[in-house]
Amino acid sequence: MNDEAEEFNKDVQASRTQKFAQWLMDREEKRDTKESSLEGLIKLNVLVSFLTLGLVGGFETVQLAFTMIPYL
Repeated sequence: MNDEAEEFNKDVQASRTQKFAQWLMDREEKRDTKESSLEGLIKLNVLVSFLTLGLVGGFETVQLAFTMIPYL
């Protein structure tokens, strides 16, 4: 009877260890997914910032060109 109880305890401990390991792996996958989506948002933000700068710079250039036309 004592051997059966020890075997049962080992099985329970192994099961707990497996559940904990699975939980750790799932948590790491969620963290990786969150980080990759955050990286995507950062890249999008940088792209939009450069496009905005280009549009503002282009608008200022066109505006300057139109103000210089009377002097040509």
